[in-house]
Amino acid sequence: MDAVIDAINGIIWSRALIVLCLGAGLYFSIRTRFMQVRSVGEMLRLLFRGEKSAAGVTPFQALAMSLSGRVGTGNIAGVATAIAFGGPGAVFWMWTVAFLGASTAYVESALAQIYKEKDDQGLYRGGPAYFIEKGMGQKWYAWIFAIATIVATGLLLPGVQANSIAQGLETAWGIAPSVTAAGVVVALGFIIFGGVKRIAHFAEIVVPFMALAYILVALTILFLNIGQLPAVVALIFRSAFGAEAAFGAVLGLAVEWGVKRGIYSNEAGQGTGPHAAAAAEVSHPAKQGYVQAFSIYVDTLLVCSATAFMILSTGMYNVIRPAGGMIRESLPGVDPGPGFAQNAVESMLPGYGAGFVAVALLFFAFTTIVAYYYMAETNIAYVNREVHRPWMTLVLRIGILAVVSYGAVNSAGSAWALGDIGVGLMAWLNIIAIVILQRPALAALRDYERQKRAGVEPVFDPESLGIRNAEFWKQRLQKPDPD
Repeated sequence: MDAVIDAINGIIWSRALIVLCLGAGLYFSIRTRFMQVRSVGEMLRLLFRGEKSAAGVTPFQALAMSLSGRVGTGNIAGVATAIAFGGPGAVFWMWTVAFLGASTAYVESALAQIYKEKDDQGLYRGGPAYFIEKGMGQKWYAWIFAIATIVATGLLLPGVQANSIAQGLETAWGIAPSVTAAGVVVALGFIIFGGVKRIAHFAEIVVPFMALAYILVALTILFLNIGQLPAVVALIFRSAFGAEAAFGAVLGLAVEWGVKRGIYSNEAGQGTGPHAAAAAEVSHPAKQGYVQAFSIYVDTLLVCSATAFMILSTGMYNVIRPAGGMIRESLPGVDPGPGFAQNAVESMLPGYGAGFVAVALLFFAFTTIVAYYYMAETNIAYVNREVHRPWMTLVLRIGILAVVSYGAVNSAGSAWALGDIGVGLMAWLNIIAIVILQRPALAALRDYERQKRAGVEPVFDPESLGIRNAEFWKQRLQKPDPD
């Protein structure tokens, strides 16, 4: 079975997908005139605008929901894995994916807003399946994405998060994975059976707290080890381009693992973020596009960088030779994963490191599992639009609880491999779609900027921009939503 999984991974994560991800990010950066640089101020302004309704959540809640999916085990265990298999230079390529991916996140999130709709419970729903059907007119393609997302976020990806939680708690306090599995299942069941609003409120409270606490501890580690910072930055850049002799053997792997773990962490282009983006109550789709672009910076440039600097500045990492054996082995017997970060913090704050990282990982990974459930549920809502099948949601809830329980006690290697298949499959389907369907998102950006220059609060009129099948916005213009 492991050989089959590895073979599928090799096909999905071929060099073509890496080129597609980086190429799409560069292309969208040029087409948006590098909005991820020139519009940071607007991103921050929109972040705290309080638009909301009974049908939707606030822009900040939508950001928190998407960040709960982006900020997960990839920010700790994923960074460690990238360094182990790609060397310190992989961190540079994670940054590159984040910088270019911010424009990709704008495009996919703006599309989700443009083509969103209300479900049978009066809640906003949207995402790639919705904009593929309405924007491209390809219902078969939309169904493929919806089914792939249900499988990936409902069955493949949650196990990775649960496995990292169990690893972290076992390392810190010796808690048996079976005990961790039971606790996570009970807490997850309480939240997912409470519906979208409970998910949004949970994410709004937990995500900012956990990210800020983690970054503050990382800054403390850097302050205590400040003399190493210039050398760490230089090491990352030298290793990224093969100029560091010690890690020259993993130059190609630095790009591969940096891109792979960068996408896994920030999810730009993967098609997960648009689900939360569509739930936001805004007057113009570009608004949530800006906010979601900023979320990429929070995830990778802040949280992932915090992990990388802690690990590299303390020297608590291994690098595995492509043909087997070790190029660097500072932690004998420690597999790539949370152990790198736990040893890094422990080396500077004895008695606190392993426990702190375990708690951070618990919150990061748990909120990601909650976000995965929301994404899977949204795609079930999509396939249920014409024929209502309430049993599908119940099966999803039971299924994700079972997967989390199994993932917590399963081997890390197979959990990560299955997760990579899910991420890669969604990325292929979504990036191809948004490259084809980019025009409405770019038109929305130009329209938003034009109205801002005119000094008016931007309002979206799809027909004036030649955008078809945006029924929600057409009805809103004709009859404003009373909610």
